[in-house]
Amino acid sequence: MKDLNRLSVRAMSALLLSGAAFLAVPAFAQNAAAGGENAATGEEGLTEILVTAQRREERLQDVPVAITAANSEALAVARIENIANISNISPSIEFRASNISSSSANVVIRGLGTTGNSRTFEGAVGIFIDGVYRTRAASALQNFLDIDSLQVLRGPQGTLFGKNTSAGAVLVSSTAPDIGELTGNYELGYGSYNALDVKGAVNVPLGDVAALRVAALYTEDDGFVRDPNSGRRYNSLNAQAYKAQLLIEPSDDFSMRVIGDYSKTTGDCCYATVDYIDGPTQPLVDGLTLARGMKLPSKRLKDRQQVLSANSRQRIEDYGGTLLVDIGIGSGTLKSVTALREFNLAQIGADADFSGADIFELDETFKSQFFSQELTFNGEVEALNADYVFGLFYSDERLDMTRDLSWGTQGQTYMDALFGALNAPPGTAYAAPGQWAGERMRGNATSYAAFAHLNADISDKVSLIAGLRYSIEKKEGAFRNSFYRPQLNDAFRLLGVQPGPSYDVSTTDRALSGTAGVQFRPTDGAMIYLTYNRGFKAGGVNIDSNGGGTRLNNPAEFPGAVVLDPRFKPETVNAIELGAKLDYLDRRARTNIAFFYNDISDLQVAQFVGLQFTVLNAKSAETYGAEIESLFEITPGLTLGVDGIWLPRARYGTDPNLAAALSGQRFRYASKFAGNVSLSLDQPVTNDLGVTGRVQYQYSSSQFINTASSARRGGAGTMNANLGLKSEGGGWQIEGWIQNAFDKAYPTLSFNTPIQTGDENAYLSAPRTYGVTLRGSF
Repeated sequence: MKDLNRLSVRAMSALLLSGAAFLAVPAFAQNAAAGGENAATGEEGLTEILVTAQRREERLQDVPVAITAANSEALAVARIENIANISNISPSIEFRASNISSSSANVVIRGLGTTGNSRTFEGAVGIFIDGVYRTRAASALQNFLDIDSLQVLRGPQGTLFGKNTSAGAVLVSSTAPDIGELTGNYELGYGSYNALDVKGAVNVPLGDVAALRVAALYTEDDGFVRDPNSGRRYNSLNAQAYKAQLLIEPSDDFSMRVIGDYSKTTGDCCYATVDYIDGPTQPLVDGLTLARGMKLPSKRLKDRQQVLSANSRQRIEDYGGTLLVDIGIGSGTLKSVTALREFNLAQIGADADFSGADIFELDETFKSQFFSQELTFNGEVEALNADYVFGLFYSDERLDMTRDLSWGTQGQTYMDALFGALNAPPGTAYAAPGQWAGERMRGNATSYAAFAHLNADISDKVSLIAGLRYSIEKKEGAFRNSFYRPQLNDAFRLLGVQPGPSYDVSTTDRALSGTAGVQFRPTDGAMIYLTYNRGFKAGGVNIDSNGGGTRLNNPAEFPGAVVLDPRFKPETVNAIELGAKLDYLDRRARTNIAFFYNDISDLQVAQFVGLQFTVLNAKSAETYGAEIESLFEITPGLTLGVDGIWLPRARYGTDPNLAAALSGQRFRYASKFAGNVSLSLDQPVTNDLGVTGRVQYQYSSSQFINTASSARRGGAGTMNANLGLKSEGGGWQIEGWIQNAFDKAYPTLSFNTPIQTGDENAYLSAPRTYGVTLRGSF
């Protein structure tokens, strides 16, 4: 628990200053709400939300954790199909992905999270689906299928969800089978860019003690980046998924649930980007594109145009099985979660220079095989008026990855031009068409953990929280070139980058993480909490062709050369949070506020610097700020939501080992302010029909968008809306919807374009999309 002294005066000062700006909000908002009825309890007011953030079912307002929770209906209304647009329900959450989701899909909460592109990384925000930890956020990028709820736990979760959750956790739960009756639901949607969505689920009771639930989906769209030459669309996708669940519950003291799922996504994702910052080589790239008889893409972001020389083909498969067992033992419950999963990605024919020039191509594969076992025991100590959770966790992941790189038909021309600028004759660098390198990489990650968590009610108004987790993380990583063509004047040899040295190394981290806190309930409908959390994210091995250095570090190229250490350190977060959860105006208004401070050591940052993937540890970093979530029932059918996060500080410490773009600079993807405002309608108009609607405005201020440069985008705001009719009996609902109604175009992520020094390409926000959706149940 080192450096805790740094958390005291500075942390509390930051929390109190942030709090002063927000404490007046509930009083101001009291005039906004009116009456209604709680659908869950029959009482007047807003509906209660149940969450499982402390491994038991509780009211959201009773939990001393900042949580955003949404059930299946709320997810449908907000059009959250997968984790990609999760910011629709909370401005504190960001998601980013670039060309290959297995390496670049990352969730950021309160400005903190794993950023950059690295096939090595597990995220700093843990993804848990049906209680199973997913090592890659890309597993939640596939469309949600038969999901009952989504919970986002903000801030380090060092005890109960301590597996690499130094920034937070996302909990996704499938709809459980129902032994009671035969039921089902369906959804049909069609929208712009030929977007088609078909979903369905059916629940079948099997006698009095079992039930089977089966669900499936199919979705496709054409993509929204256009080639001005052919008119074709890039980044198309075609996805299908299946899920089957069997629940056996012979008594109140025993239940077993088996879940099997499979998803497959194909398409030409994701190399269609836009030119964002032109470097000195851009005229050369444009000239080579024109020489191929092709038009250049528009430079206006709103036109969303790109020209590529290769037709990338991507295939992703994600499948596995989960066994959930609950056994009542005395007054407690033993729970077991067992999972076996496989995640495969293949990307063939990728245009690695991201342009219409035929310079550089690659094929890439990624395979993860994962097993995990968790045991927890929940119980109570009546003498202490306390409840507890004890647990053990084990997981093992094996990674196999390949990359094959080839020069295109214009590679030699391009390199001749580059070296010609140095007065070198043509052919100085060898870049003839064909494969020049084959790379093989593997990794292994084994985790062990034991944890305990205790809640104790000292009185009717005061409770104490304490938790501890001990983790052991073992990582292995290896790299070798299966092929490297022998020409001594190979272009990358002359550039001094490749072939990088082979290596096979391992590292082990041991860490103590946990939580401590106090809750105070001054009156009915009010809860205040103060918590300390220590988060931990394991170190590892930079599994890449340059993980051990460049050609100069390769003994096969230079006898006696020293291979660099490819390992990176674990990161730790010491966090203090002061929060309040308030229900008022006869439960027609709800405001949750949190003020937070994070002191971070050895923050992991991945960079792509044009020719190399690197992993850095920022020796120190710091964030603090405040966030608010408010919900007001204006009438029984009209609800106003106001959410915001203010993040005045999210900065790397000054560190000579960091790149200049990062040292002492602000985090990437961390706006100083972000907010959502929404107005939701659910109003009966007859005994049989009701009107539904929602309007939402989202805004985030400017932010840096490249871990390897100072590129940034300005503030961005979008408007979403939907309007529909539904049967009051709940049998069907039809709605029209529009996303990004004003067609705002802004970059979400930029990166250094390969072998084009000073040049950056960027991924764009989705354009205006619209469509109609029919959903129902029986």
